[in-house]
Amino acid sequence: MPRQSNPLRPGGQIPEGGGRRYSMGTCIRLGKYILQYKWLMLLALICTLGSNLFALVGPMLTGYCIGAIEPGPGRVDFHTVFYYAAWMAGFYVLSAAMSYGLQVLMITVSRKVVYRMRQDVFEKLLSLPVGYFDVHQTGDIISRISYDIDTVNASLSNDAVQLLTTVITVAGALAMMVVISPRLVLVFAFTVPLSVLLTRYITGRTRPLFRKRSAKLGELNGFVEEMITGQKTLKAYEREEYTIGRFDGKNREAVDAYYRAEYYGSITGPAVNFINNLSLSLISVFGALLYLAGSMSIGDISSFVLYSRKFSGPINEAANIISELQSALAAAERVFRLLDEEPERADAPNARELACARGQVEVRHVDFAYEKGKTILHDLSFLAQPGRLIAIVGPTGAGKTTLINLLMRFYDPSAGEILVDGEPAESFTRRSLRKAYAMVLQDTWLFHGTVYENLAYGKEDATLQEVEAAAKAAHIHSFIRRLPQGYDTLLTDEGTNISKGQKQLLTIARAMLLDARMLILDEATSNVDTRTEREIQRAMRKLMEDKTCFVIAHRLSTIENADLILVVNDGEVVEQGTHAQLMEKGGMYRRLYNAQFE
Repeated sequence: MPRQSNPLRPGGQIPEGGGRRYSMGTCIRLGKYILQYKWLMLLALICTLGSNLFALVGPMLTGYCIGAIEPGPGRVDFHTVFYYAAWMAGFYVLSAAMSYGLQVLMITVSRKVVYRMRQDVFEKLLSLPVGYFDVHQTGDIISRISYDIDTVNASLSNDAVQLLTTVITVAGALAMMVVISPRLVLVFAFTVPLSVLLTRYITGRTRPLFRKRSAKLGELNGFVEEMITGQKTLKAYEREEYTIGRFDGKNREAVDAYYRAEYYGSITGPAVNFINNLSLSLISVFGALLYLAGSMSIGDISSFVLYSRKFSGPINEAANIISELQSALAAAERVFRLLDEEPERADAPNARELACARGQVEVRHVDFAYEKGKTILHDLSFLAQPGRLIAIVGPTGAGKTTLINLLMRFYDPSAGEILVDGEPAESFTRRSLRKAYAMVLQDTWLFHGTVYENLAYGKEDATLQEVEAAAKAAHIHSFIRRLPQGYDTLLTDEGTNISKGQKQLLTIARAMLLDARMLILDEATSNVDTRTEREIQRAMRKLMEDKTCFVIAHRLSTIENADLILVVNDGEVVEQGTHAQLMEKGGMYRRLYNAQFE
């Protein structure tokens, strides 16, 4: 069994995303978010100063009260004691009120920062290329926008207040101790550097553990999201025990990462607390010696001890929240790594809007690879004339869906070019090019909203009559009318309250409603019966006159009337022509067709 490295030694695991320099950059970027609300922060700083300064007056007044006591029975100046006690109570009330105001202000600032950060992350997600989502788990992305940002929120609202309080309290207490006895302050010349060095050493070794903890929690969320989505398949193949085993491994890794981070992070607090108690012991000893030498009074010693607690207490508390700060920094780093991802490549400077497209699409000698050295499409060429139905067929993995991704410019070709109406696709803005297409995929997507809102998703100004016409053409109108509220019926998330075939018909109707010159159907009728599919095909042909239609189909009987059939195999168009021409040719298309009817 290999020996595990000690996370507190330099030979431990190297964190992802950089070291201390990256953490400093993370702090600066968080600071920029906070400074957007500089006036609230200024008010919070005033409350912090007031709260801590009023609290710092207390030990001095306590010394005055003790100083009013003289040796011997009954020799107490109660008038002086009550006088200073009343002032103490007043200062502490003011301190508490300003401390409450500080908490409210910091919660408000953290809420605004988190709102802004979450909005920035979501906007960034919408600007990222499709390829990013092909290689990152959905659960991990959700973890960043929810768990990681919530962790930052907790740190800003609690830990930031603690740090502000610590700085002011420590500085104020130190100043008061210097005033009372500069010689006794020399005790801290030994204990404070020891605390700082120890804290820096431990936090430097635990920072990678908190990064790993956030990463493992993201992986666990991604796995859970994936398994929940595939519940039906999981149960159909009786893979429950296997999945539980995999979850147990992921869960154990996440728990172990969490434990190691918290375990080693928790060393800081007790270690610093020990040093602070050591300083208190030294103060008691040397204070007694100074009292015996007549250099300090009992009242001064009492005040000094109280100030020493105010000096060392916040340092100890700050050490205790170091682990929380490390967790927040690790979470913020994951958020900022997402924000730093390269967005989808910008349109060409001279790109123009694609208006009134005719629908001619030409692919010229296109090569494409998702990864370097693994070419998917090789020297692909074809011409789709306006208003024609182009069918794309071929075995699984031949490159059919990849071709659709290129037409929509979800990806750009590695070589060659794609032309729309005789112009390179890059000469048009992506937005206008994609609006020229209507797309229906095999994986249907509906959102939480009414049937009408889902159908009119791509055409916000669509009238009810237009929506009904599209629904009738897609053979879904009668079903919608039977729903409790008809077109106003609310669909739950992803349309889980209707069948998959009905969802597919709704997405087809949505695409038919768009005023687009080109249509892409990627196995769009795979969840409807053959009779309904043929009716939809006839309706679509009628409604899509003068529009170019690309259909990826596995059931070849549904594309017999296509104007052009492209047979794709190993990333190349090996055959093209009409159904009759390809059957007569007796090549790959005929073999595929005959295989379906044997």
